[in-house]
Amino acid sequence: MKVRQITPAIGAEISGVHLGEAARDAEQFAEIKAALLKHRVLFFRGQDITRAEHVAFARCFGPLEDHPVVGSDPEHPGLVLIYRSDNPHSFENTYHCDGLWRPNPAMGAVLRCIECPEIGGDTIWVNMVKAYEELPDYVKAQIADLRAKASIEHSFGAVLTPEARAKLVQEHPTAEHPVVRTHPETGEKILFVGAGFTSHFVNWSTPANVRHGIDKSPGASLLLNYLTSRASIPEYQVRWSWKPGDVAVWDNRSTQHYACNDYFPAPRKMERAGIVGDRPY
Repeated sequence: MKVRQITPAIGAEISGVHLGEAARDAEQFAEIKAALLKHRVLFFRGQDITRAEHVAFARCFGPLEDHPVVGSDPEHPGLVLIYRSDNPHSFENTYHCDGLWRPNPAMGAVLRCIECPEIGGDTIWVNMVKAYEELPDYVKAQIADLRAKASIEHSFGAVLTPEARAKLVQEHPTAEHPVVRTHPETGEKILFVGAGFTSHFVNWSTPANVRHGIDKSPGASLLLNYLTSRASIPEYQVRWSWKPGDVAVWDNRSTQHYACNDYFPAPRKMERAGIVGDRPY
């Protein structure tokens, strides 16, 4: 197994590995897992694997999750088919952390390219540990104890009828998370808000925030916009141009990503296995 770091902040390309075999090789999987924690997103070119092998490899990280809007392949529960060709609309072209609207957002995901346009359709990943680390100290103090709401209605609900949207929200109530979460394996602090799902702070006006000089800062909405905009800083990013057979594996706890919607009407067919995560703290 060879590891080639792609940018100083995030991302590595792995060669010399077949993911179908890695699912059956505990030692090799441990190497992949260690590389993932270090580089946050890993890329594998030319993976000739079946859907069953795709799912088996993803399950090495933990149980797989379904999606209430997109759904899964009936023969491979947890494998979401993200096929775009006849509709220019996309849910993925915002910076987001998968399942932030869940009480337990995804731990990570394994995404495989089935078909892609010759030009366009890239995906960007962002190191949200670095996005937090390079915040000014006074902002870190302001957000240390803040919590925020995240909702599936904030994105997927926008294209539904009022009745369908109400049903979706009833089945998947708004979740509340710390604005700064701690990575359960590395102990790193992570900026954990995203434009795709975060709607507002829930404990903005508190004595603790006043003590930190919050009264001299911008309003809550301006602060939230500033925090979510951190994902768009190029120095924190890696951008991947897909080829059929490529696989990306990412740590959803410490990253956000953005799928560029610049390829319509060319087809783009991706298959993703999302891994159940823990409750952020």
